[in-house]
Amino acid sequence: MSTLPLSKKRCMSGPDPKASSDCPSACSVMFKVPSDPTNGMPKTGSATDIDEGLYSRQLYVLGHEVMKHLQTSTVLVSGLRGLGVEIAKNIILGAVMTRALPKHHPWCGHDQGTAQWADLSSQFYLREEDIGKNRAEASQPRLAELNSSVPVTTYAGAFVDDFLSGFQVVVLTDSPLEDQLRVGEFCHSRGIMLVKADTRGLFGQLFCDFGEEMILMDSNGEQPLSAMIPVVTKDNPGVVTCLDEARHGFERGDFVSFTEVQGMNELNGISPLEIKVLGPYTFSIYDTSNFSDYVCGGVVSQVKVTKEISFKSLPTSLAEPDFVITDFAKYSRPPQLHIGFQALHQFCAQHGQPPRPHNEEDARELVTLAQAVNAQALPAVQQKSLDEDLIRKLAYVAAGDLAPINSFIGGVAAQEVMKLSACSGKFMPVMQWLYFDAVECLPEDQEAFTEDTCLPCQHPYDGQVAVFGSGLQEKLGKQRYFLVGAGAVGCELLKNFAMIGLGCGEGGAVTITDMDTIEKSNLSRQFLFRPWDIRKLKSDTAAAAVSQINPHIWVMSHQNCVGPHTEHVYDDNFFQNLDGVANALNHVDARTYMDRCCVYYRKPLLESGTLGTKGNVQVVIPFLTESYSSRQDPPEKSIPICTLKNFPNAVEHTLQWARDEFEGLFKQPAENVDQYLIDSTFVEQTLHLAGSQPLEVLEAVQRSLVLQRPYTWADCVTWAYYHWHSQYSNNIRQLLHNLPPNLLTSSGAPFWYGPKRCPHPLIFDVRNPLHLDYVIAAANLFAQTYGLRGSQDRAAVTILIQSAQVPEFTPKSGVKIHVSDRELQTTSCVDDNRLQELKAMLPSPESLPGFKMYPINFEKDDDSNFHMDFVVAASSLRAENYNIPPADPHKSKLIAGKIIPAIATTTAAIVGLACLELYKVVQGHQQLESYKNSFINLALPFFSFSEPLAPHRHQYYNQQRTLWDRFEVQGLQPNGEEVTLKQFLDYFKTEHKLEITMLCQGRSMLYSFFMTASKLKEWLDQPMTAIVRRVSKQKLGHHIQALVLELCCNDESGEGVEVPYVRYTIR
Repeated sequence: MSTLPLSKKRCMSGPDPKASSDCPSACSVMFKVPSDPTNGMPKTGSATDIDEGLYSRQLYVLGHEVMKHLQTSTVLVSGLRGLGVEIAKNIILGAVMTRALPKHHPWCGHDQGTAQWADLSSQFYLREEDIGKNRAEASQPRLAELNSSVPVTTYAGAFVDDFLSGFQVVVLTDSPLEDQLRVGEFCHSRGIMLVKADTRGLFGQLFCDFGEEMILMDSNGEQPLSAMIPVVTKDNPGVVTCLDEARHGFERGDFVSFTEVQGMNELNGISPLEIKVLGPYTFSIYDTSNFSDYVCGGVVSQVKVTKEISFKSLPTSLAEPDFVITDFAKYSRPPQLHIGFQALHQFCAQHGQPPRPHNEEDARELVTLAQAVNAQALPAVQQKSLDEDLIRKLAYVAAGDLAPINSFIGGVAAQEVMKLSACSGKFMPVMQWLYFDAVECLPEDQEAFTEDTCLPCQHPYDGQVAVFGSGLQEKLGKQRYFLVGAGAVGCELLKNFAMIGLGCGEGGAVTITDMDTIEKSNLSRQFLFRPWDIRKLKSDTAAAAVSQINPHIWVMSHQNCVGPHTEHVYDDNFFQNLDGVANALNHVDARTYMDRCCVYYRKPLLESGTLGTKGNVQVVIPFLTESYSSRQDPPEKSIPICTLKNFPNAVEHTLQWARDEFEGLFKQPAENVDQYLIDSTFVEQTLHLAGSQPLEVLEAVQRSLVLQRPYTWADCVTWAYYHWHSQYSNNIRQLLHNLPPNLLTSSGAPFWYGPKRCPHPLIFDVRNPLHLDYVIAAANLFAQTYGLRGSQDRAAVTILIQSAQVPEFTPKSGVKIHVSDRELQTTSCVDDNRLQELKAMLPSPESLPGFKMYPINFEKDDDSNFHMDFVVAASSLRAENYNIPPADPHKSKLIAGKIIPAIATTTAAIVGLACLELYKVVQGHQQLESYKNSFINLALPFFSFSEPLAPHRHQYYNQQRTLWDRFEVQGLQPNGEEVTLKQFLDYFKTEHKLEITMLCQGRSMLYSFFMTASKLKEWLDQPMTAIVRRVSKQKLGHHIQALVLELCCNDESGEGVEVPYVRYTIR
């Protein structure tokens, strides 16, 4: 991947603007559309070609059309302090062709255009050696590295009307209200879309103006829902019932259309109808009483209807605002902060600086200004009672500049820029003001907080000290944290750790582990990585990159996955020396494992994750909150086997079937053959497998070695051609022979009805590109498994196909086809004679010296390996069999590859929220209401904040216990001898009045009330660890300092009681 040289460039776009007297001059960084596509676009093709290898995860969030619009957009970002650089970073990663303009002078009276010490607390592309330099000049080379398809150059000139006219979107940060109003009015009058963002300490503000007429095509970006119909009533209104396999998911006011309805044909093809939801499986439409009688079948599909929305200009909306609520527990705050921010602008205009940190005099003055603003406000925004305490807190922290707040507001703002830039009507924009505060981050003991501890001292953390004081900064530096994962969330967390100074002081450290290497698709979201880092280890590269952001951070990088097999690395000593853990994982098993570790070692956990425009944060605090594992999402609903084999009704079914085909043709047979050739016990082990597996495995080995073994490329083409007929013609004909289209059930209802779509066989046509695609992909993959050379010569393959003779197929009688999984499970017996026959027919390994096969592991991201070609073709042909609309290659890769959609904006916003919780954790907040779990969806936009739930409490003997409680038992007695089993049992009976009825360590049962008397007598006098070693048949490693023992107990009345586990210390 090519990159721009790190050189400073100056350029001017359009006519040379003349400076106006009402706006100061500016020095800017400018991003603009390149003449030659590079990193983000392939060098061949049109200017709107998209490098799917780079942007694959973002494409599944935005879609191709939105991405193409983004590539031709022009965006101006004004202000390049912490918030501005965060917005710019997210836009550049998203491949928006933009121009960015940082203001010539910092907001509120700092030295014009030069980096200050306070900037270093959040501006991650400034260094200490950049103090005194222009922020744009210093940041340009580092911004340019993010994405070489977005040239980043500097611009020196006036911020005037002619210059603004060249942009579709203008983003204002760090600017006086007077300038904002002038630019806002100009942009509104010229149809230029405006985003205004601002952060002041623990407060944030966002404003959007998308113009007087915006057509909203898709408010949420979700795939349209669909459901199968078994009943439609002939009534006023008509009631539609969906199959009870799954809830329909529709909401009141949705519009739907109908297809494939039999009988009530008037519904088919009718214009979209608005529905009223009656229940999870029913909804009503309009009058159907005069329609034909409903017979059966039908599919109802959600239709996204366009909607026109209008925005007010900034000056108008300032007086008559509309608010997006970010926290419903703070429902009344947006109008209060709307007043407060206007008063803050007045304060800065009068004094040339924001209120001094935690200065009571300045806070009183800001309250007075806010009262005056409120008195002059229109009734729509005027507050009957001004929240003076909130305004004082705004004054206390307004001089601060915090990386987590900038991450959150910057992520939200950048997503709004993408909505604007795309001009596609996808995703609902912010209407129009968004206010956010995190005052819960302030110390719970406000009286111990003094102004003297918040004064600037020419230090990189001055912007943070202004909010929290120097005491917290010292605590942050001493923290020792474990960051698990170095992907998109991990990179953002590491960046925020460096900016806030976590692990940057004496004794502090951050340990990061990730076993993955960097791939091309990572570069559009994981901003610490560059093209030249591809194939390097993520953890090492992230650690080195963040050390450039803050050389004081101490990062130790590992390449381990977390789990029981690495407990010798992450042992008791490791966890006991930690102050906390931050998860950046995308595997539920790893998350739950780390959660268990944090509960056991009683360490706080920051848990966060994203899915497209959605994201969540959960904070876990020992003894105060429940854990991550306390509540789990329901497991994903699996597709029944018989649905996949014979009765698909959705493209998801055909894609899963195609993935299973890939595994069953190109991976599993080759693995079994290789195992058969090297393992003399393979056949005997296979015969002991459950169900029909022995027959399936041995038949596959015989086919691979005897019946279908190819020797030439032509053999591979012939195999693929025959297999096409087997799957898409012969098997369908056999199915229809067993289950004819007119078949009736025992109740007289049609068999092919509802979710059972009646298929039809296909006829191979070499002129059909899809048919030929399948043969070429299948033949090449088949050849690879045998180490043969393939070909993409379509003409040559066509000739080979035309010369092949497909055997005539006649459906057979007596073939059993299962119509349900229950039927399949009850008839899974295997013919032993057939198994013995197969054993005898297999060639001996000695007769195949040097022969081996090459299993293929599915890889979705390589467009040249035929993997996705095969899956798309196989799924599309299967869909054609069953009259199911096929999925395009883009959607097929998403579903078949189980890709998790991701975008940099959501990641930045979520990590910002997580790090706000980190402030509270480090300070040791003890009030449950101080913490916030969060969920966001930037597409809607929707924000939800809630207090974490307290841990569940259970009680015995009037004692309340939670998951954080346990029994502590010292295994070594004062005399140096270890506790025996008898002493352990007696201890609980004497000290806790509990009779242990069962005692386990992991999967090993150490004691139970039903043990034989002889075994009990033998074990009672043995040390506990000796019993553990004996039962588990494993040694206890030197890294193990304690054992976890689980108890079942009765109380004195003989009733079973729930009790905590035991931490049995052995060293």
